[in-house]
Amino acid sequence: MKVFGDKMKTEVSTAVNFVTSLLRTTGLLTEDQLQLFGLSLEEILLGYELCNFSACFLFSDHYQYHWFPQAPCRGSGYRCLRINHKMDPLISKAACAIGLAREQLFALLPSELTLWVDPYEVSYRIGEDGSTCVLYESAPPQPRSTGSTDKGANYKRDMRTRQSSPSKGFSMMTILS
Repeated sequence: MKVFGDKMKTEVSTAVNFVTSLLRTTGLLTEDQLQLFGLSLEEILLGYELCNFSACFLFSDHYQYHWFPQAPCRGSGYRCLRINHKMDPLISKAACAIGLAREQLFALLPSELTLWVDPYEVSYRIGEDGSTCVLYESAPPQPRSTGSTDKGANYKRDMRTRQSSPSKGFSMMTILS
């Protein structure tokens, strides 16, 4: 694995575990399939080799040039995993590793899901009007100087405090279909 991936591994692992848990709640996939899906999605996002069925594939490091710990909101749209009546291509690619077709994946996941994978925070929203729930949050290192601040991070924090966030830490919301 690339050293760069270590800086975002916690955030990526949190997102992967969340999507995998959504699939687990359906009861339609085996633990082996879920484990392979999770491993595949993590490898797609972080960019290291996946060895499966005697063939090795090298996925591009999707987040490497879009990860800005000094300005966590910068690149957020690119890092966002999104299902909005269209399947997110990265989730779809991971599903291919376990033989799931796009149509099957649509049947197993919410039709509208937004998952933000940002430095120091992973949050999600189910539905367009749903509340934003935080899966993971950590404090960024304190800046050495009192220079410019990330206004996007302040805006996001202000918006989150205005909305209810029932899910703190690694708690999860159960999805009923």
